[in-house]
Formats: sequence, C-alpha cells, structure tokens
Amino acid sequence: MSKIACVMTSLFEDVEYTQPVDAFSKEGHEVTTIEWEAGKEVTGKQGQTTVTIDTSIDDVKPEDFDALFIPGGFSPDQLRGDEKFVAFAKHFMDEKKPVFAICHGPQLLITAKSLEGRTATGFKSIAVDMEYAGVTFKDEEVVVCGNQLVTSRQPDDLPAFNKEANKLLN
Repeated sequence: MSKIACVMTSLFEDVEYTQPVDAFSKEGHEVTTIEWEAGKEVTGKQGQTTVTIDTSIDDVKPEDFDALFIPGGFSPDQLRGDEKFVAFAKHFMDEKKPVFAICHGPQLLITAKSLEGRTATGFKSIAVDMEYAGVTFKDEEVVVCGNQLVTSRQPDDLPAFNKEANKLLN
C-alpha cells in the first residue's frame, strides 16, 4: 500500500488530521508525520489531539513517499515559512504524485508556487490567495484536479475528502 508523508506542526486542525489518517489506515496505507523534530509532541488547535512526530524534515526525502497529506489549521502557515517544507511539497506537485490538502493546507502549495492552472478549494479565508496563485477556485466540499490534487474546505467536508483521497491511492 501507499506511504503517505504528512507534514504538520502544532495548531493543526485536530479532526483534519485524525479522520483522514484513520481513513488511510483502514485502507492499509502508512502515514508518516514530519515536522522539524522527530519525537516532538505537537498538539491540535482544539487541544483534543496530540501527535508524536515520526521524523524530521531533515531526515526524509520526498522520493521515499507515494503521496503528501497536509492537514489544515495554523500548521500549514507555519510550515510554509521554511524552504525545506516548501521544496518537499513542491516535489509532489512537480512529480504528479497525489497531494491531499484540506482547509488551510493549500497555503503550503501556494508558497511552493505549485497551484497555477489548477482547480482546487480551501477554507474561504484563503480563496483570494488561491486565486492570486492562479487557481480556479471552487466553493465545493471536495475538488479533484488532474487525478492528483484533492482539496477540501473544512471539517464538514472530511467524508468526501477521505473518499476521494483513498480513491487516488487505491
């Protein structure tokens, strides 16, 4: 089954991490969490979920993974300030590997300059940012672009997001 890289840090949106990871695991996929520091505990912005990071961004290569998952919350905005995470995300888009981004997740892809000419969605507060990045923005629960990019707007969209993401992996 697929190896999925999940880039995240504290203040991720709890259910936008837990529900997709649960859905991926049920299908036999392996999710590896990546942050600045392996073994660090990061906490969701709702305070309901604590995750122990599997590995450091310094110790992984995007070539070792089949797909990228970016949960929302404030986490993607923090990660996009680090060129290592930007380059990591850009690799998946350039290589046309599956990328799953929900809510504020597309912010990392905006900074990677990887969304131009694509159709996607995200949380309403980043719609203008996405449009400036060259995205055809759709206000829909899930948008699949080019059999590669799966995006959703918010926690209510998770069932559709999980279904479409797993469809690309299976």
